[in-house]
Amino acid sequence: MRRVAAWMLAFGLVISPVASAANGTDTDKKASDTAKKNPKSDSKSTAPATPSNAEIAAEVEQLRAMLKEQSEQIAALRAALERRDGAAPSAPAANATGTPSAASNASAPGTSAANASSPANPAPAASAARQENKESPLSFRIGGAEFTPGGFVDFENVFRSTNASNASSTFSQNNGNSIGTNFGLIPFNNTIQGHLTEFRSTAQYSRFSLKVTDKFGANNVTGYIEGDFNGNDAANSYVSQNSHTLGLRLYWLDLKRGKWEFLGGQSWGLMTPNRVGLSPMPDDLALTLNEDAHIQVGIPYTRAAQFRAVYHPNDHWAWGVAIENPQQFVGFGETIYPFAFNAALSPQFDATNNTNTPNVAPDFNTKIAYDSNPGGRHFHFEIGGLLTTVKATVVPVGGITFESHTKIGGGIEGGANIELAKDFRFVVNGLWGNGVGRYLFGLGPQTVIVPIQTGPTNFDINPSLVHAGGGTAGFEGRLWKHSEFGAYYGAVYFQRNDFPDVTSPLLIKPIIGFGGINSPNSANRAIQEGTFDWTQTFWRSEQHGALQFVTQYSYLTRAPWFVATGAPKNAHLSMAFLSLRYVLP
Repeated sequence: MRRVAAWMLAFGLVISPVASAANGTDTDKKASDTAKKNPKSDSKSTAPATPSNAEIAAEVEQLRAMLKEQSEQIAALRAALERRDGAAPSAPAANATGTPSAASNASAPGTSAANASSPANPAPAASAARQENKESPLSFRIGGAEFTPGGFVDFENVFRSTNASNASSTFSQNNGNSIGTNFGLIPFNNTIQGHLTEFRSTAQYSRFSLKVTDKFGANNVTGYIEGDFNGNDAANSYVSQNSHTLGLRLYWLDLKRGKWEFLGGQSWGLMTPNRVGLSPMPDDLALTLNEDAHIQVGIPYTRAAQFRAVYHPNDHWAWGVAIENPQQFVGFGETIYPFAFNAALSPQFDATNNTNTPNVAPDFNTKIAYDSNPGGRHFHFEIGGLLTTVKATVVPVGGITFESHTKIGGGIEGGANIELAKDFRFVVNGLWGNGVGRYLFGLGPQTVIVPIQTGPTNFDINPSLVHAGGGTAGFEGRLWKHSEFGAYYGAVYFQRNDFPDVTSPLLIKPIIGFGGINSPNSANRAIQEGTFDWTQTFWRSEQHGALQFVTQYSYLTRAPWFVATGAPKNAHLSMAFLSLRYVLP
């Protein structure tokens, strides 16, 4: 349409002076005929003056300059409109550079810039192009912003060989919730729950999302919100109505300008492994193909409020820094406080029962990612680190003033995603450090509190962070056109951090902290999981979405630090997920 409009404009500019000259010729002929019929008429007042050849040449040169100037203005307007619409510049129309055509050279003088027609409005064509380039058939526009709904409907069935859902949960959100596996509390076979199987059908893993994109000036803005129904269920949610509670997964705004990118809101944390760059979009994260709502043992991740800045020096490298919501975490019954300070310390740390934990500072995270496509196969590598802080305040035994104690911990994260062959990938990631237990799905504590004797009957405290690590490795591939497979192994390890309680009134001082003698069997030394996934797509349509059958089988083992005499050394669990899923286009 722009080319047609430009041709029409150029044609009008050429024809206008020709038509004007033709009209003048007709007027001169009529005046001559009138003079012949009426010889008394004054020929000086009716006969037009005949311009000389020099005057005609000057006027033609003037017309040529005007046409060149107008053509340049038209080209500039067209380029500005294409930049505004985000379209690639189209090829210029004939003579758009300002060179007059033969017809314009032959035209009569008298045409001015005021007689030129304005360029055709390209808005309808640009709007049509935007409609054709919609991200999804469901996308729609409000003003200049594009809204794209997404998500899936999931009919999920899960079977477990032991009743892990009825065990005391590591996360309060799991109460009455069965689709996320409680990796840290797999029941032992010397308990009733260890001899009960578990089956559940649910739609609560279904998900919805809304992505909003817009551009103004040099700023590219993306907003994203995502939710599911894995919130805090009521105790009777499975009795009759199955009224699962809506839960906020993600809600963030991302702005890109030049080589910089800024994000604020609730997003996957920067320590969550990526498949591509440092993108916050769920599809660009290395979160396996698992159906389990709690993903896979060994994957470091958080979904927390944060602000991050990412610098993209080129198409291969990205470097990001972020501040993220912290949480002083001691596990669920895994950490034993000093006797004299138990009442004072309990409100200061989260044992999955304290959302009002008084954190001292945000966690600081950073990560560098490199992406390339050698030989047409994608390669992604990343390495990062984090800093975390804990603080405890008490009145020492024998003291009269408050004393605060702070400890800084940290860890290092790494990962890779390598396409070994077409549609066949090797994935690996891991995290190791002290005080990083919360980033390993909260399967172990972040810190313990060490009692310190400062006098015969005087005592104080000092935080001591727990060393921990975890990781996953596996393969993903599309062996057939509509079949995708994944196989993974993941594990976590938490180092023992125990000591005698010098504040105890008992003669023989008990061992406290994490993982010591007589510690609860929820104080895990190691948890391991092997998983196999198969996703079969029955049909897929760009206009109507996809229908999939999703399966997952996993085998888990859990080994605590302390095993009572005659008790089993490990807990075991087999589980299978079968899901029928409809994915929006």
